[in-house]
Amino acid sequence: MQKIDFNVPEPTLRRLPWYLAYTKLVQQAGESYLSSTQIASNIAVDASKVAKDLSYVQISGRTRVGYDVNELVNVLETFLGFTNSHKAFLFGVGSLGGALLHDDGLNQFGLEIVAGFDVKYELAGTSIHRVPIHHIDHFIELQKQTKINIGVLTVPVDKAQETAEMMIDGGIQAIWNFTPFRIRVPENIIVQNTSIYAHLAVMFNRLNELNSKR
Repeated sequence: MQKIDFNVPEPTLRRLPWYLAYTKLVQQAGESYLSSTQIASNIAVDASKVAKDLSYVQISGRTRVGYDVNELVNVLETFLGFTNSHKAFLFGVGSLGGALLHDDGLNQFGLEIVAGFDVKYELAGTSIHRVPIHHIDHFIELQKQTKINIGVLTVPVDKAQETAEMMIDGGIQAIWNFTPFRIRVPENIIVQNTSIYAHLAVMFNRLNELNSKR
């Protein structure tokens, strides 16, 4: 059985899905082996870094041949938790929340959003992409029934901290935060911040820097 290393540096964890995505493309093309040099050259990462990253997932390549493509896909998917189904609640059924509920790709990567919650009473009893929507008042009851401990946070920024605290009090242990607000949580709560606005700011800044040099 594969030994799981839970002390993987975060930069490595961020790169492993890139390796998986490229390896799947190679798999679809019918290739049997893939070297760390090939991975590095196609996703702009240093080859030594690729080899170091893959050492955490307990897979070894063959000298002058590389990694078995099918094995690499299986090992990476298992290591990253994409082969297991992790159920989650979504909080804030606005435009972004609704878009995530429509995203079938999340299921392919092991995340199944089973219910959405919102403060708007008119949304209660409806559904989006077959996912039922409830008023936020029903969260505690449903959490006790399901024991779901992952929450996706897509509320307006001024409601982010308040909603996060409510989620934690109700049993949520891991929060995928899509708001640009950096919520404050106890040390035993996991937060993954994914602000599209922050990434947009970085892109704009780099674009302005590029154009200023012309």
